[in-house]
Amino acid sequence: MEEYSTIVSGFGGQGVILTGKIIARSGMEEGLEVTWLPSYGPEMRGGTANCTAIISSKLIGSPVVNNPSSLIAFNKPSLDKFGSTVQEKGVIVLNSSLIDNHPDYDSTRVVPVPLNEIAKQLENQKVINMVALGAWSKASDKLSLAALKKGMKLTLEESGKGKFVEVNEKALEKGCAAAE
Repeated sequence: MEEYSTIVSGFGGQGVILTGKIIARSGMEEGLEVTWLPSYGPEMRGGTANCTAIISSKLIGSPVVNNPSSLIAFNKPSLDKFGSTVQEKGVIVLNSSLIDNHPDYDSTRVVPVPLNEIAKQLENQKVINMVALGAWSKASDKLSLAALKKGMKLTLEESGKGKFVEVNEKALEKGCAAAE
């Protein structure tokens, strides 16, 4: 696999940083080279947050990305900031619960997914990031759902949040199905 970069962006508290960390962890578990670079706004929860995750079969030269292969945008300010930077033939997974209109990105594939509504069906608003990650898995075709489930499980268990693995697995599955 050639280098594949993803920017994940949204409000603090939406699971942005964890999403990128799971992409990197999942790639690492698949034997890929990875980088993960978080960026927080000064406000943290409620402020802006984004991170970059890169996966590749070859060594990665830098964790800094100006033109990502894909974008996961949890809100309109994130789409406005990063949408136009996505590579030609790239993928944008956007939260259609909070983003009701968006510009045309020419050759970039836009995958709108109602993250908040799907999370509400699962009775846990905190899983919108896993819904988005499941949709990203389907849309980008870079890491399988099984790989992401494994990376998510390991990441949550190591942080003492193993009790949330089951609901997050369901969220990944629903997100993947919603991206079809």
